Amino acid sequence: MKKTSTLILNNYDVEKKLARIAFQIIEDYHSEKELLIVGVSKNGFLLAEKIIPLLTNDSFNAKTELIELKIDKKNPLKKAISLDSKVSFQNKKVILVDDVLNSGKTLMHAASFLISMDIKKMNTVVLVDRRHRNFPIKADWVGLTLSTTVQEHINVEISKNKILVFLE
Repeated sequence: MKKTSTLILNNYDVEKKLARIAFQIIEDYHSEKELLIVGVSKNGFLLAEKIIPLLTNDSFNAKTELIELKIDKKNPLKKAISLDSKVSFQNKKVILVDDVLNSGKTLMHAASFLISMDIKKMNTVVLVDRRHRNFPIKADWVGLTLSTTVQEHINVEISKNKILVFLE
């Protein structure tokens, strides 16, 4: 049986949602001097890359650093979680970004890892929240909340020039 794919967010829609999320980050962090943006590899990191330039604003002067968090999404306990940066997280404020929040497993492990680094505060961002929680974590800023069946899948395709989100 062939899978059907339905486009649920085109590039224009995604850009609007990321701009709104960036505005919310600016609102909450406007007085900060430094902010670490941590993207969950691979798509969360690519989304974080798209958010960083949107934070450029006269009222937002924080130095932002983009960091990639590498985690085995299928089995987060199998391999060690790692970061592509040697920056100190101690007493820093962090924004954790991922593409899809489904069961909460990946975001929960990533958040736990960052909390163990003695951070001061953390907020979470996801492009799509499917609301199928198995773990007690939520996204602070969401592009789209979508009720799906467990059998359905959200596919976020990110290329250099566009981002598309499909329901499969």
